[in-house]
Amino acid sequence: MTVHFIGAGPGAADLLTFRAAALIGSSEVCIYAGTYLDDAVLAHCPEGADLVDSQHLNLDDLIAVMTRAHADGKDVARLCSGDPSIYSAIAEQTRRLDAAGVPWDVCPGVPAYAAAAAIVGRELTVPEVAQSVVLTRVQRDSTKMPSTEALENFAATRATLVLHLGIRRTRELAERLVPFYGADCPVVVVSRASQPEELVLHGTLGDIGEQVEAHGLTQAAVILVGEALRAEGFVDSHLYSSRPGLQQRHDLRQIPGQ
Repeated sequence: MTVHFIGAGPGAADLLTFRAAALIGSSEVCIYAGTYLDDAVLAHCPEGADLVDSQHLNLDDLIAVMTRAHADGKDVARLCSGDPSIYSAIAEQTRRLDAAGVPWDVCPGVPAYAAAAAIVGRELTVPEVAQSVVLTRVQRDSTKMPSTEALENFAATRATLVLHLGIRRTRELAERLVPFYGADCPVVVVSRASQPEELVLHGTLGDIGEQVEAHGLTQAAVILVGEALRAEGFVDSHLYSSRPGLQQRHDLRQIPGQ
């Protein structure tokens, strides 16, 4: 039997992939985080499935559920918020499963930052403004960040920043970023993207901290920072540009043999 680590997206059931829905529907055990999932996601579980809310379980508890299910001949749908490739803790879980001889696989999902960008209708990589996106988190009561990954190091590139797990420190983070981006740099905060409680705040590094505090946001939010969010004053991309010389080079790429 197999443990399927499934990207359950930002929460809304209609953002599950077809593969994710099929895996959930074929698994007799489903481990999920009750703090963020739309109930409709769990509706994909087969009748009689064992539903295990992970919000109060530690790593040992989780592995015990998975290994017991494996011994009973049951597949496990281990739902991860967003996409399993970032901040899902699957590395430590799969390490334990490997040691226990329990097979596993991974199904990708829609990450929260992508859902947030879609909600506000912004591309995070805009020609000649920002061509890189930095996904990072903030350390508080959690595992420490590597010494080379200070926020200021990323900010020095002026790439688009996506900050996870930092909503309670928004004011402090904004102050740290102002010297690199400027106080008028656009910021978007999306709380509970795609869920009924969804909230979107538009602001700048100069005022976003006050907005977040006024709305009492404390969890389940991503912070987007960068000039790419301004969506004005940028050039056309090379692929579609009508600037002299660029279109000709683009046309050459369409000629066989070139």
